[in-house]
Amino acid sequence: MKIVASVKLSPAGMFVNGNERKIAGVAEESWTKTIYSELGLNYPKFYKMDPLAKMAFLGINILQESAELAEMETEEVALIFANSSSSQATDLKFIESYDERGNPSPSLFVYTLPNILTGELAIFKKWYGENVFFINENFDASFFLDQINFYLRKGANKCLCGWVNAMDDAEECFLFLVSAEDGTITTEELTTLYKQ
Repeated sequence: MKIVASVKLSPAGMFVNGNERKIAGVAEESWTKTIYSELGLNYPKFYKMDPLAKMAFLGINILQESAELAEMETEEVALIFANSSSSQATDLKFIESYDERGNPSPSLFVYTLPNILTGELAIFKKWYGENVFFINENFDASFFLDQINFYLRKGANKCLCGWVNAMDDAEECFLFLVSAEDGTITTEELTTLYKQ
């Protein structure tokens, strides 16, 4: 297996395949909207997404600049995601909508599960393979490699993996696409890409 492409996004910057890519005019409170505009995207549903789904959506659009995502077979792509806070940022907003208005927000309720972001990606790319979302204390390269090996053995040809976290104003998105092609990925290589 080998890493085909990677992207790391946060208010602090963007790295694509290990190289920094400048973002013009980024303000921390609206950094995802800035990237959305810079990419020239036209997907109105973006504005309704929670922070996790927004970051993953942006990440996949950046990944497809250097990986042939359109050519990937729909059932042969596994989505493997994780974070440390589940959907807690949206959960708190949902509770607040109930406490303040006495009527919980249906648009927030949709995003009170972290795996909604994998659903958003699957719908956007029309991928019908397996998907999973784990909650781990920290990014763990060896955990991701174990999961990748598992899904490749189950028949996936590619795995789109991601650590997407949004809590306490600390947002980050690290996506990487792995192919079943010959090659080796080390935990050190994956950890280095993540830590950029």
